[in-house]
Amino acid sequence: TGHGYIGEYYSKFVPSKNIDCPCGEHFQTRKHILRECPQYEQDRYLLCKVSDTISLATILGSEEGIEALTSFIKKSGAFTRDGAPWKAKGGPTY
Repeated sequence: TGHGYIGEYYSKFVPSKNIDCPCGEHFQTRKHILRECPQYEQDRYLLCKVSDTISLATILGSEEGIEALTSFIKKSGAFTRDGAPWKAKGGPTY
């Protein structure tokens, strides 16, 4: 659907928000985040394990690819509001 906390979304639906990537790229897109952004370079290997070219069709076309994308997002914080890696919440407190 294109919804997300990135410049590509903001340019269409929240024009008052900055569309630049924190790395300095003028227009932050899904492609830039997944394939090019130096901010996510250290975690991109998770995607490359299932698709050398980081093809969304390949990644989203298999369970292994979806798991890799989930791991990439959790580890890198890509596509999240604050850009922070995902942290598991503790169990219930009694």
